[in-house]
Amino acid sequence: MTAPAGQSAEAVSLWRNRDFTLLWGGQVVSGLGAQISATATPLLVLATTGSPADAGLVGAAGTLPHLLANLPAGPLVDRWDRRKILLISEVVAGLTLLTVPLAIWSGLLTTAQLCFVVFVQGLCFVFFGLAERAALPRVVPASCVPSAIAHNEARSRGSSLAGPPLGGMLFGVDRALPFLVDGISYLIAAVSLIFLRRDLQEPAPAVTEPVWRAALTGLRWMWGQRVVRLALALMAVSNLVFQALVLVLVVRAQGAGASDFEIGLMLGLYSTGGLVGALAATRLHRMVTPRVLIIGINWVWALLLPLFVVDAGPLWLGAVGALCAFVGPLWNVMIFTYATLLVPNHLLGRVMSAGATLTWGVMPLGSLGAGFLLTAAGPVTAIWVLAGVMLAAAVAATLDRGSWPSL
Repeated sequence: MTAPAGQSAEAVSLWRNRDFTLLWGGQVVSGLGAQISATATPLLVLATTGSPADAGLVGAAGTLPHLLANLPAGPLVDRWDRRKILLISEVVAGLTLLTVPLAIWSGLLTTAQLCFVVFVQGLCFVFFGLAERAALPRVVPASCVPSAIAHNEARSRGSSLAGPPLGGMLFGVDRALPFLVDGISYLIAAVSLIFLRRDLQEPAPAVTEPVWRAALTGLRWMWGQRVVRLALALMAVSNLVFQALVLVLVVRAQGAGASDFEIGLMLGLYSTGGLVGALAATRLHRMVTPRVLIIGINWVWALLLPLFVVDAGPLWLGAVGALCAFVGPLWNVMIFTYATLLVPNHLLGRVMSAGATLTWGVMPLGSLGAGFLLTAAGPVTAIWVLAGVMLAAAVAATLDRGSWPSL
């Protein structure tokens, strides 16, 4: 998209970019649906089996694709038609989610089926996310990339704000309803992708190397950037902690007598901070140096996590979560802007997948660890353990003496 004479490309509203608007709008719908079912899933497991360990197992199954599929998905996203990847991911995820209400209504639902469904949903999420991020520079001009990433963060955080209360409310009406809504939302988003016009692929050299070797290309590029290694290690720790924290908070709120709607409201309030942070991220990330941002965010989390121990009800837990979530988008915008602008586009899928393997691949451990801690020691002890891990990350970030380049 070319800016009019005398006007910078950055000044051109992204909302006048037809393809960005279609892609963004479709993901608002499917993202909202995903948050609705994500809230309902642990509630469904706990209502069906009463076992935090089973809830942790299902949570781990949903995040396992980040560990298993991210690395090979990178080179495939760079080789395959990104438009088809986006479309197929939405359709497969939607059809798979629709099997859950059918199983609930027929009385045949099992924990094993839920594990399979969330695994497929997570697999589609991996491919879609990599393809969308790799296609973004083909959809918007380079000067608008930071703004587009911030808008995507706002989209994600907005879904996280509205989805949990809706998920809790719909679950209270009918246990199958959140999953029915999510399945339909994926199919609606798939329709919006049909109308994209731009070529989402940049011409690349002919591919001759096998997928596993191509995947290692992303790892090599990433490993050669010292600051990227540090950021990814810290991101992995925070992802592990906050993946575990969600289940811990749900069990803690249930133990205090909170209803399904109150738990959804708690998670929605938690996400409010992320939405506000995403809206502020475009300006704030330019006002703070990357090093200060890295150290500061980790200390904010280390100091806030012990506040979850205070027994003041689900709204208190949601408010503390909102403070934690506020700073997350600043980190994401900085990291993704750095990668999107500096990595050659034909390598972007591989580099993104390598980073996601390390940072998201720990999330199954977070879910399993939460289930184990909740079963063995209870939610309060689990919170103290997670706070200790976050404190160690903050100290490690502070002791690092390297310098980040300016963006």
